[in-house]
Amino acid sequence: MSDGALSQAEIDALLLGVDSSSLGGAAKELSGDDGERKALQKLLNDTCQNQSNALSTMAGSDVVLSDPSISFMNRDRLVELLPDMVVAVKADFSSGFPGDHLFIIGEDTAKSLATMINKEENIELDTMSLSMIGEVASQLVGTQITALTKATNNTAIASVSPEATNVPKALVALPGETFPCVEYDLDLGNGQHQKLWEVYGANVSHAIGAALNGSAASAKKTPAAAQQQPAIGAGMQGMGMPMGGMMPMGGGMSGMGSANVQAVQFPNLMTQVTSQEQANIALIMDVYMEMTVELGRTKKLIKEILGMGEGTIIELDKLAGEPVDILVNHKLIAKGEVVVIDENFGVRVTEIVSPTERMSGMA
Repeated sequence: MSDGALSQAEIDALLLGVDSSSLGGAAKELSGDDGERKALQKLLNDTCQNQSNALSTMAGSDVVLSDPSISFMNRDRLVELLPDMVVAVKADFSSGFPGDHLFIIGEDTAKSLATMINKEENIELDTMSLSMIGEVASQLVGTQITALTKATNNTAIASVSPEATNVPKALVALPGETFPCVEYDLDLGNGQHQKLWEVYGANVSHAIGAALNGSAASAKKTPAAAQQQPAIGAGMQGMGMPMGGMMPMGGGMSGMGSANVQAVQFPNLMTQVTSQEQANIALIMDVYMEMTVELGRTKKLIKEILGMGEGTIIELDKLAGEPVDILVNHKLIAKGEVVVIDENFGVRVTEIVSPTERMSGMA
């Protein structure tokens, strides 16, 4: 019999605004649209090989992502399946099929991935390691977007930059009500098979499934529709139209069907990395690049520089405690804070500069 006291998980859930009523109790697996599930299942089956290639390139050894299995479930059911501590990576779709989308990895699995990528033993899930896991999710979702774009001809599909957090499973922000969850088998090459979960918002999976099924139906109808289109010259002449193609003013076109007007589709400006491009990038992975940390800058007159001596203090344009700049080949890529490791200085990365800022810095 309960004494009325809250468990630690329930206390944490209340502090973060998660519905504590969903933390316990068995929930039966829920059902969803079977047509959408089959369409999404086929897409995931087709992309697993490219995703495995991308992860293997990052890790420098064979990583295999396989056997995606889709189930429609609610929060209770998924929380039961997860280990106590997980890394949740939010990778919501921002356009094309906007809505909830995230990856969930067990804490131990995330550490193993980070260890393989960083080539460092006994790694902890600090800011740097979580950034690596976020990049893993970026590779997975990027491959999916490429496949979705090709399958649906929707060039507007994009996602937000994945953000990874290490939290108790009860605090993972999951979609409400029923949602599709994909469970993958993840083989890190050490003989042990791990699990990786991918969650879609119900509206996202519905839109993707409808688009995939619509594309398949459209492909089947296209040949027949093309045969029904009359030749312009013969059709117009049979309707009393002159062969010159000009329609008499005021004569109208009674009996003629409405024009088939379609919206213009512009190509997506966002660059998607293909599996071939990923293979090309792998060729330069062992090339050394100069990385520098810049504490700050200032400008001085020549006479001031010539007058410098021991004990001269140079005031920089950075405030005390402000992040330092991390540059690769003199281009800003990140910001960080200075730390001391044993007797050496180091820098902990606190912010990765956005691709837009990096490109503008290269101009």
